[in-house]
Amino acid sequence: MKNAHTAKHIGNFFIHLLLAVLAIVWVFPIFWVVLISFRGEKGSYVSTFMPKTYTMNNYVKLFTDTQVINFPRMFINTLIVAIFTCLLSTFFILSIAYCMSRLRFKMRKPFMNIAMVMTLFPGIMAMIAIYFILKALGLTQGSMVRVALVLVYSGGAGLGFYIAKGFFDTIPTSLDEAGFLDGCTHWDVFTKITIPLSKPIIVYTVLQSFLAPWLDFVFAKVICGADTDTYTVSIGLWKMLEKENIDSWFTCFAAGAVCISIPIAILFLLMQRYYAEGMSGAVKG
Repeated sequence: MKNAHTAKHIGNFFIHLLLAVLAIVWVFPIFWVVLISFRGEKGSYVSTFMPKTYTMNNYVKLFTDTQVINFPRMFINTLIVAIFTCLLSTFFILSIAYCMSRLRFKMRKPFMNIAMVMTLFPGIMAMIAIYFILKALGLTQGSMVRVALVLVYSGGAGLGFYIAKGFFDTIPTSLDEAGFLDGCTHWDVFTKITIPLSKPIIVYTVLQSFLAPWLDFVFAKVICGADTDTYTVSIGLWKMLEKENIDSWFTCFAAGAVCISIPIAILFLLMQRYYAEGMSGAVKG
């Protein structure tokens, strides 16, 4: 009995040791980028791994030196695209998820199967076709590029309805039936009964929809093309690492990486509790 107790403690010790090592490996690159964002030495090729001097000039340059890379404009572009994408995507996902969870119609199962198969293919496969469609519609020039980005990011969002559907499936249908007896339509049941009970999955959907424009590079680069006024932050950060810019912009790249992580971190911290509840609800579904 004593040997089993000792073996359990030893096993727990090594498990915690492994988790601590993994946590350090995961956190250290982020910690290093934060330090580099305050580094006083210029350039990417320096003799020391850790900074010798620290300064705020990298952040000042990031938001004031707009001749080569206009980071403030890129930040605003991304924020606008993210907000509108978040609103549209959330509406699409929740609407389709409710229809698949509550309504019964002839092509329901074939649609769900097709949607499942389509989500297995990477979106980059349709990149060229999407670009020429947007070009034919005149959405690849000037301010219309932002509209194009919102349409691209939110257009396919409806296919990600499975998690929200799983959550809606856990809500008793007796509530819907009670609503119908009181004269509610499906829209009334959706907006007045289902949505108020679905705060966790709504928060989860909002987070996922907001993150897509911040994290995407490929579609943004293809649709924006050479129009630097419409660039998003992911393209801006990539420009800072190009051969002609890396020497003078490398530390600003680290500062930019820190800046774009702040809105995401704040949003996640505010909604973390509901995010976890949403994931648990999806598992139940």
